Amino acid sequence: MHLFFDNMRTVGMIGGLGPESTIDYYRSIIARFRARKPNGGYPHVIINSLDVDKGIAMLDSGRLDDLADYLAAGIELLARAGADFGFIAANTPHLVFDEVQRRSAIPLLSIVRATCDYTKALGLKKVGLFGTGFTMRASFYPEEFQRAGIALVRPKESEREFIHRKYIGELLKNQFLPETRTEILNIAQRMKHEDGIEGLVLAGTELPLILRDSGSPGIEFLDTTVIHVEAIVDELLR
Repeated sequence: MHLFFDNMRTVGMIGGLGPESTIDYYRSIIARFRARKPNGGYPHVIINSLDVDKGIAMLDSGRLDDLADYLAAGIELLARAGADFGFIAANTPHLVFDEVQRRSAIPLLSIVRATCDYTKALGLKKVGLFGTGFTMRASFYPEEFQRAGIALVRPKESEREFIHRKYIGELLKNQFLPETRTEILNIAQRMKHEDGIEGLVLAGTELPLILRDSGSPGIEFLDTTVIHVEAIVDELLR
């Protein structure tokens, strides 16, 4: 049942994974919607904020079935609240995206698919992947990009450990330190020189919060939040 009397579409967001990037998503969706439809009011957004610590505990212990259950239950609440479609405001939970979509009563917009489509449209052939250790280890990004004919390069294991440690220990706790930013940019430059990457997928929605506006010479930063938000607004305005 819709409580709204106009015909505007409603989007449901699974947020809280973590809270800072959820705020960024919410702000970005409203800004992009207003920019693209200046006289069109505001978008209808329903947020179901989940517990990031609970999610990380499931990932740490490899309980992916529990994670899928947790996310599917969250999506079900969004659907019951009147969302026409939904999305997860984080990359790592896309480990179980296909299973969650299969159980969902509403269509879900994948951040991985949106980022892959965007990268392909830019004509990039080889890109790096930054995210949590879970995301950098997983196959969901490489498989999607491989289907699109794009090579995806992961950082070295020691670099992955560094990025993951900083991600969980600092970024998720809303700490954005200049020395962490410098070190992450150094890894990006090494990958450009040694691996020949043309772009870098910031496949962790907290990464843009520390890297946005810093840039790295000769590397296109693919901000998954911005890309995902554009796809969400496309769908809202459909």
